[in-house]
Amino acid sequence: MSPNGKASPLIYKVNGTACHYHLEEHSIASNPYHNPKDVVEASVCHVKDLENGQMREVDLGCGKALLIKESGEFHAVGHKCPHYGAPLVKGVLSKGRVRCPWHGACFNIGTGDIEDFPGLDSLPRFQVKIEKEKVYIRASKQALQTQRRTKMMAKCISLSNYNLSSTNVLIIGAGAAGLVCAETLRQEGFSDRIVMCTMDRHLPYDRPKLSKSMDSHPEQIALRPKEFFCTYDIEVLTEMQVAAVDVKSKIAVFKDGFKMEYNKLLIAPGNTPKTLSCKGKEMENVFNIRTPEDANRVVKLATSKNVVIVGASFLGMEVAAYLAERAHSVSLVELEHVPFKRFFGERVGRAVMKMFENNRVKFYMQTEVSELREQEGKLKEVVLKSGKVLRADVCVVGVGAVPATGFLKQSGINIDSKGFIMVNKMMQTNIPGVFAAGDAVTFPLALRNNKKVNVPHWQMAHMHGRIAALNMLAHGTEISTVPYLWTAMFGKSIRYVGHGEGFDDVVIQGDLDELKFVAFYTKRVSRSWRVGTRMAFHAESWRSDEVVAVASMNYDPIVSKVAEVLAAGRTIRKRDVETGDMSWLTGKGT
Repeated sequence: MSPNGKASPLIYKVNGTACHYHLEEHSIASNPYHNPKDVVEASVCHVKDLENGQMREVDLGCGKALLIKESGEFHAVGHKCPHYGAPLVKGVLSKGRVRCPWHGACFNIGTGDIEDFPGLDSLPRFQVKIEKEKVYIRASKQALQTQRRTKMMAKCISLSNYNLSSTNVLIIGAGAAGLVCAETLRQEGFSDRIVMCTMDRHLPYDRPKLSKSMDSHPEQIALRPKEFFCTYDIEVLTEMQVAAVDVKSKIAVFKDGFKMEYNKLLIAPGNTPKTLSCKGKEMENVFNIRTPEDANRVVKLATSKNVVIVGASFLGMEVAAYLAERAHSVSLVELEHVPFKRFFGERVGRAVMKMFENNRVKFYMQTEVSELREQEGKLKEVVLKSGKVLRADVCVVGVGAVPATGFLKQSGINIDSKGFIMVNKMMQTNIPGVFAAGDAVTFPLALRNNKKVNVPHWQMAHMHGRIAALNMLAHGTEISTVPYLWTAMFGKSIRYVGHGEGFDDVVIQGDLDELKFVAFYTKRVSRSWRVGTRMAFHAESWRSDEVVAVASMNYDPIVSKVAEVLAAGRTIRKRDVETGDMSWLTGKGT
């Protein structure tokens, strides 16, 4: 706590003016059993009702819990994933943790702590006792209702003594990576000053919802409420753009001339969307969706109107799906001949394309935009290079993005030819004390033999932030998580795990026409090892076709099961999935 007994100020800008807010400190994570009236205890089953490795959702009268039996011991935790509320009983139990069936978040069954992402909160843990062969659970009524727990965090010890132009930790970017970094530092007991800065006008929010739930308002998708930042002394500077970083002097220079000294730096600026290069690209009603205001305005303008979406990217396809029932027409323009070809392959891409066509989305493939035409200053038509002219009241551009790292060009921080910041397994750059995370980095992916890759996934950004924070505190923690993503369209979700870049083949199980399938992406992989003694050895190698990624629709929890297999370092062979041998799911495979 600061000496005056108040929480640290939350600083953000409104119309360019810095405002300071002081809130009375309050505890978010309190003892759930301090009030006997808040406690419920109930017998939930007989000890023989559950076998080892089984989970059961049990009702305590005023709420439910997830009862788990593993290695002869019973555990009880919250039954819903705090991220989006998935029923964890349908998830995957493996080696002391349960993995969410929807988006892959992992929780320790003994503590309830979150161990892999997405999401920020842990599960509440409940007391279990055995009496006369019956299993009893004792739980807080409040915890049963909220189904989430914020881990204990430190606070800044002496905030009032700080110079406004200096901080111990500066975080550039207020997305998932930046927020998780700040929270992890506090969870690990870090009690010095933390400042986050962002070009956005809002506190950190759930960015994937901008294209999946476009009419959501900023406060509805906020990752944490304003009070949280005040309580845990995490300062946020909004509408503040860093123009340069002097790594020798450890100073960040902002666009308005303000300078801030730092001791440790996390760079997590995310990406900048690409724009069209054709005539008329600057006119009104042409959007790159980067903010809640962008998404809200597109929905308002598109209702009962003609929409053209350029680019069958994840953003473009999700926007098309969201607007299909609201707009008069939705047209999608794409250079490839099927959507998602490079990511999901042609067969899955065609199945998804058919689903969209059945929902009134019109595709114009293997072409691009040559001109945007206006009438009275507003968009009227989109002209394609194929010669086709599309009526358009609104145009959404989703043709990819580039890392927002231009401000680092003269910094001395290593950046590759595409603009990505290069980091090691501990999210460290080549400059001591400078870390980077999120969509703007390449890092060694353990799953692909430590090949440097860029993985612009929401889940991965969370983990980047956590690893960076731990290594700011000299924990020496290396990243080893398995990439996991999802997309939602027309009430259906595709889940995906692994890293399938450059896959050679796709093995399909299930029925693509019925949109109930699993796709295994395989690649010829080289393996090598040493044979002989320490004094005399030689290298041998072989090449095999292995599964490097898996996607599914209406096949839960197969992707979460695969995630556990890959996380354990086990290999899934192509011949196994071709023959339908599923022994690898139970640990009996390679």
